Amino acid sequence: MLNGGQLLVECLIALGATKSFGVPGESYLAVLDALHDTRGRLDYVLCRQEGGAAFMAAAYGKLTGSPGIAFVTRGPGATNAAIGVHTAMQDSAPMLLFVGQVGTDMKGREAFQELDYRAVFGTMAKWAVEIDRVERIPEIVMRAWTLAVTGRPGPVVVALPEAMLTSLTEVAPLSGPAEIAEPAPAAAAMSRLRAMLAGAERPLILYGGCNWQDGSMVAVQRFAEASDIPVVSVFRYQDQFDNGSACFCGEAGVGMTPPVKSLLAEADVVLAINNRFGENSTDGYRLFDVPQARQAIIHVHGSDLEIGKVYRPALGIQAGPNAFAEALGALEPVSGGWADWRVKGRAAYEVGFDLPDLPSPVDMGKVTAHLRETLPANVIVTNGAGNFAVWPNKFFRYGPKARLLAPQAGAMGYGVPAAIAAKVAHPGRTVVCFAGDGDFQMTSQELATARQAGAEPIILILNNGIYGTIRAHQERNYPARVSGTDMVSPDFAMLARSYGFHGERVERTVDFAAAFERALASPTGAVLDLVISPEALTPRQTLSQMRDAALAKKE
Repeated sequence: MLNGGQLLVECLIALGATKSFGVPGESYLAVLDALHDTRGRLDYVLCRQEGGAAFMAAAYGKLTGSPGIAFVTRGPGATNAAIGVHTAMQDSAPMLLFVGQVGTDMKGREAFQELDYRAVFGTMAKWAVEIDRVERIPEIVMRAWTLAVTGRPGPVVVALPEAMLTSLTEVAPLSGPAEIAEPAPAAAAMSRLRAMLAGAERPLILYGGCNWQDGSMVAVQRFAEASDIPVVSVFRYQDQFDNGSACFCGEAGVGMTPPVKSLLAEADVVLAINNRFGENSTDGYRLFDVPQARQAIIHVHGSDLEIGKVYRPALGIQAGPNAFAEALGALEPVSGGWADWRVKGRAAYEVGFDLPDLPSPVDMGKVTAHLRETLPANVIVTNGAGNFAVWPNKFFRYGPKARLLAPQAGAMGYGVPAAIAAKVAHPGRTVVCFAGDGDFQMTSQELATARQAGAEPIILILNNGIYGTIRAHQERNYPARVSGTDMVSPDFAMLARSYGFHGERVERTVDFAAAFERALASPTGAVLDLVISPEALTPRQTLSQMRDAALAKKE
């Protein structure tokens, strides 16, 4: 006989789970008790706030392709964790959030911490379900896992009534993982795809999504290079394609550069692989007309619900990214008169790394250039949200072994938990988190989680004393009327040391290289507090220039 908590944990282990993240709660004590006996098989990383735990699960799913798992208590715990669910959904990252629930005999009375999880998470997750009978745990957990990793991957929320978790049953756990083959493209569709590319004047490959298997993108890269077709990533997925390839021309996302906008606007055939056509990667849906784009779009996606959701495709192919990559790699390359167009796009990408000296004690242009030269090939970079994210997103080159964990949802506070999750998944790899001073303080308490779990990354805090993104909007729309964006922060180096990290304040660009060497050498992770001028808010326009331009426009 097993109780519900034991049965749930054994089912997760059978499906392949090895790590979980959470904050304890009395509503799922039976699960915590079961996890006592699974150390080394299914570990529980104790977090300091449910939002941090959910961020870690979302990042773990994005990095590994296996559902990131979070356990939180009912009510406040679940609502705190909602930010991670939303992030996983917009990232198309597999995730399972298990939440406690009030007793079934009390439901509907607004009992202590009661929530209707289907209502709360119904539009935020792929599925929200409650297990009302202990015997149904294997069935529902298997379905939740399968939904999380198939089609368009994403989060599933599973509510666990306390009495169900303590009930006993003779039902056996699942016997192993489900092996589900990706949908593969039909031969006729691939022939049509090749004919459309061959007949194009300016073909383009646009890709996204986080469920690429190791080696799959190599086939896409080979086809693109053999056909001399430019390649652009969607928002924050540039790490999936070798940025050193002559075909890679940049990222379509927030702060999209004019050359990338021109590539997307000028293309006549766009092969869109595994992307969902989000707002940021279409420049607010302006680069492609809705619903009938000027460009002929070939949309490849594992979910039929994504094909035609925003744009009518000239050709829709329901196929997983890895199965499609294999089929694309078997196609004969195409050729045409677009070589100069691709060369122009690549040249613009290369020129984009050239920067003037920035008006700041620590010049992030020079810092990022140093990191590009010194970080290992398999580095994992993370960031949250803010103007500072331009540095890891636009000024770092991702080779075939490097990874970027950054939220498409634009969630502040993601970077630190994501870095911890990356160290949990890959303790031997270098993990570097870029965080703004405001972004860092959203989840800085998770440094204690990192220390306890032995998963300490290197965190670079770009400290300019303001909420930079909002200040930029203020100066452009309400110049010289600063409100609610100046920030007083603690001594970050001292704070880091109090958590057991190496902590250091870097006040000059020339001091960064040595400080970063010390950070790399620290066995307990490191926090470097980089002094950044508010003037250096963007790489090519100062805060004063923004304000002056806005004031001149108003005159």
